[in-house]
Amino acid sequence: METRTDLLSDDMLARFDERAPLYDRENRFFSEDFEELRRSGYLLATVPTEFGGAGLGLDEYSRLQRRLAYVAPATALAVNMHCYWTGVAADLLRAGDDSCRWILEKAVEGEVFHALHGEAGNDLPLLLAVATAERRDGGWEISGHKIFGSLTPVWTYGGFHAMDTSDPDHPQIVHGFLPRSTDGVEIIETWDTLGMRATQSQDTILDRAFVPDDLVALVCPSGFAGAGLFQLSIFAWALLGFASVYLGAAQRAFDITIETMPKRTSIALMNSMAHHPEVQHNVAEMRIAYDAAEATLDRAASDWTNGVEHADWPVRLVGTRFFVINQCFDIVDRALDLSGGAGVFRRNRLEQLFRDTRMGRFHPGNTLLAHELVGKLCLGIDPDRAPRWG
Repeated sequence: METRTDLLSDDMLARFDERAPLYDRENRFFSEDFEELRRSGYLLATVPTEFGGAGLGLDEYSRLQRRLAYVAPATALAVNMHCYWTGVAADLLRAGDDSCRWILEKAVEGEVFHALHGEAGNDLPLLLAVATAERRDGGWEISGHKIFGSLTPVWTYGGFHAMDTSDPDHPQIVHGFLPRSTDGVEIIETWDTLGMRATQSQDTILDRAFVPDDLVALVCPSGFAGAGLFQLSIFAWALLGFASVYLGAAQRAFDITIETMPKRTSIALMNSMAHHPEVQHNVAEMRIAYDAAEATLDRAASDWTNGVEHADWPVRLVGTRFFVINQCFDIVDRALDLSGGAGVFRRNRLEQLFRDTRMGRFHPGNTLLAHELVGKLCLGIDPDRAPRWG
């Protein structure tokens, strides 16, 4: 399929590649990358063409994200937090739901969206919430502490979810969007992390922040009972977007390995380390893992784009994200092992790739939740049933 060089040119990628280590070392936001991506139209990649966007489906977007992540994983991961909202809005509109049409219009006007979903102590984002929602005239009052807020320096609308417990027997989840200028929104700088440092995913405190009804996308029962296309689309665009980023990083680690092994020597060998049987074994394992991850991701993204009606979409999405990111872990780990120690130095790109890839397992759908949801749904166990275990 044709590469969208208008959105992401080779020259852009070269500049991003050069800047990525600097952003990481200085623990600062990818400002220059972001402005280039804004100018090229990348932030409108998933906005339908009739609104002025590129109209990419999840399959094309996934491949584009891998190209970006190959040179700048943190840049790609943070941008995903904006593009998945526009992707969700486009999917809903195609399904006849115009509740998020305004997101597409605002994105074209230059607004930047991000996710206010992460919460300490909540392992079921979107479906449950620690943040609270209280009904007020004309809207809702939202309070809570949100974490992992990528794009903090530039976002203008934060997509949140919070729980209304006014009826304890029938709790509801309120999904909406808060303009950054809303009273009661405070940014707390906490982002000094192992990897993905350029995302600058600071904490956000919501203290009785008022969101009007026209910025509320959905109010629904908590848990899986209230899940529909809105939540499923978020899972598709977010989780497969995450997987795309880490697959791009893993491909870079593999390519670095292929490039360096013929140059490494050992006193035990007449030829290069490329001739060592264990190097060949590990390279083969890396390639097999990459091909399997790529095929799984491509199939899921293609099926979603083409509207394939899988009854088990939640299982497929959570399983794909889990499988792909774990394969990426293995690929990058083997690349570092094969570096012979050179990969531990900051001047070696593998060192940053290793740290960035560590962050993949923290995203929603982690190993604990993935196995619970996939296992329960396959066995026909209601994931909302209390207690969750026992």
